[in-house]
Amino acid sequence: MLTIEALSWRYPGSTRPALDHVSLELARGSILGLLGPNGAGKSTLVAHLAGLLPLTTGAIRINDIPLAQSRRLDPTRIAIAPQELAFYPQLTVDENLACFAAASRLGSRRAREAGARCAAIVGLQAHGRTRAAKLSGGFRRRLNLAIALLAEPDLLVLDEPTVGVDTESRMLLIETIRSLARAGAAVVYASHYLEEVEALADSVAVLHQGRVLRTGTLETLLTGEPERLVVALASPAPQDLIDRLGSFGVVSREGSRLTIELAHESSPIAALSAIERYGSAIRNARFGRSRLEEVLAQLTRDPTCSQH
Repeated sequence: MLTIEALSWRYPGSTRPALDHVSLELARGSILGLLGPNGAGKSTLVAHLAGLLPLTTGAIRINDIPLAQSRRLDPTRIAIAPQELAFYPQLTVDENLACFAAASRLGSRRAREAGARCAAIVGLQAHGRTRAAKLSGGFRRRLNLAIALLAEPDLLVLDEPTVGVDTESRMLLIETIRSLARAGAAVVYASHYLEEVEALADSVAVLHQGRVLRTGTLETLLTGEPERLVVALASPAPQDLIDRLGSFGVVSREGSRLTIELAHESSPIAALSAIERYGSAIRNARFGRSRLEEVLAQLTRDPTCSQH
């Protein structure tokens, strides 16, 4: 549904490109998690999808139609929920929805129906007469998303949609986004909250200094990462124990916590048994592959390890 090919952009006066030959694809009904540290290029990419920056190098197509042409044919096919709240604080929730529905060129009847539908989707039905400036942070984010959904877009681009929201609003927003994808929308989800991306995304793109370091499903991204056994001991491990555990893999120590990157076919149970036989008391243990947070940190710390 969305194709980005070799997209590059350099801001005037900058010594390096904000985007450097970025290529991505996204199908209908899929959610792409867009990850990377501040300055990675995520906001610049979102700005291109929103039509706020001109295409100078590369291409963006919607269903094989160039972005500019697609916007002319159907200006509401793409919707953006920006990180900065985009509504009129002096207007009520209902007035904001009516205003943006009119801006989306919805007829009066369809505008009313869309406003009611989107308010219901994000749980704002009881706040229709509340001025947006009086809403809590979580409800402001809900309104931001409701406005983006008014014209039932095919492509929804969300830039940090849950910043500063309460737990209830975060859970509602996440479930709403899941439902939109199940209904056939394509979603680009740019966020620093990696647990949300892990819960939502079908695929992930990691950006760093304007380049795509790695793309693929979460499973693909985490494949090949070493299995780790993390053990919290009652007291710091002596060097003699570290040496004994070296037969199981690479051992690192931080205070009373041991981390063992297990060698091929090494057993975590055997490693735990070795610790117990030595006489060290185990408080708790965790076993598994690296989490997304650890992989992202490694990629952006050492971009040479990226694999497209």
